[in-house]
Amino acid sequence: MLITENRLLAPFTTFGIGGPARWFVEADSEGEIEEAVRWVRERGVRLFVLGGGSNLLVSDAGFLGLVLRVGLRGVAVEAVGGAGDFPIQEHTAGAKAPVDSGCMEVRAKALTYRVASGEDWDQFVERTVEDGCAGIECLAGIPGTVGGTPVQNVGAYGREVASAIERVRAFDLEQEKFVEFAADECGFSYRRSRFNTVDRGRFIVTRVDYRLRPGGAPTLAYAELERAVREGRPDGEAPSLAEVAAVVRRIRQSKGMLLVEGDPDCRSAGSFFKNPVVSEDEVRRIAECSGKEPPRFPAGAGNSGMVKVPAAWLIEQAGFRKGYAKGAAGISSRHTLALVNLGDHDGYGSATSGEILALAAEINNAVEARFGIRLEMEPVMVGF
Repeated sequence: MLITENRLLAPFTTFGIGGPARWFVEADSEGEIEEAVRWVRERGVRLFVLGGGSNLLVSDAGFLGLVLRVGLRGVAVEAVGGAGDFPIQEHTAGAKAPVDSGCMEVRAKALTYRVASGEDWDQFVERTVEDGCAGIECLAGIPGTVGGTPVQNVGAYGREVASAIERVRAFDLEQEKFVEFAADECGFSYRRSRFNTVDRGRFIVTRVDYRLRPGGAPTLAYAELERAVREGRPDGEAPSLAEVAAVVRRIRQSKGMLLVEGDPDCRSAGSFFKNPVVSEDEVRRIAECSGKEPPRFPAGAGNSGMVKVPAAWLIEQAGFRKGYAKGAAGISSRHTLALVNLGDHDGYGSATSGEILALAAEINNAVEARFGIRLEMEPVMVGF
């Protein structure tokens, strides 16, 4: 391993904010992860595991420890059930994943994709769509790496990765060995898993297995997505997976939630606040406070009798609008839920983490004062 010192972390985050890591290393294999863990144990220093940097806010002071960037690459595909003879597809570290799998011709009930944690998530989604495999097409355009998806139980437009994950492989920092978890052992719920709650900081995800449906129909469970997909389409004509993924990316871009080089609304960590999960009684109280009926959506598995209320709606009702700025921190001009770094074109060295947190506190205090709801921040805080 090549360990460097005082490596600036801002360029490794979509926020473009953050001071230096005292030590920094990139691991390209499971063996190097074990080596990095031994290195920090021998020296008694802290460890932070960095993936795609799309859901982080790093302190201006940086991180006084070793930042381990996970760079494991590789994809393998295996047929599940049926009479088909589907060859396992693999690619080596740094190589482009093959996309000519021809899933539509596979006589199998499902395909399992075994994906190394350092693979780019959106590129993996694109591959599965080109393969004709349904299950994660609604999650197109989300920045970050595969390893972060089970940690946050990443979700959007009516789907969560929990619905497609079959197994997660990780290094256990307590037992110092590799372990694997079936999906039902991961503790998935809305934006949560065992990896960011009860076992936060214990595991380093190295591989995620997804079970997808060859030839399956796209999921249109989210009203906004369904309307956008159906618009201009003859009644009864079914959309393809590629069409749905393209519409998802278009919607995300319209909200500044798609990474586009040079777009100032992209210097963010995506949604800064989670949508609160509340009871119907709380919904009625919110309606009384605002004089308007709030939008609501199903809260998902494990939240019986509860609903999600959009945090963006609560923020707007509390008096904040798109484009609001406080110093070099601001609200996206296209989506109230995204806080952005209003820095120079390269995005580094302008807004501070302190300015972002001050704006977040101002928003949260206003929402709590009006509705009695404290919003939960979604990004991981590093070095605070």
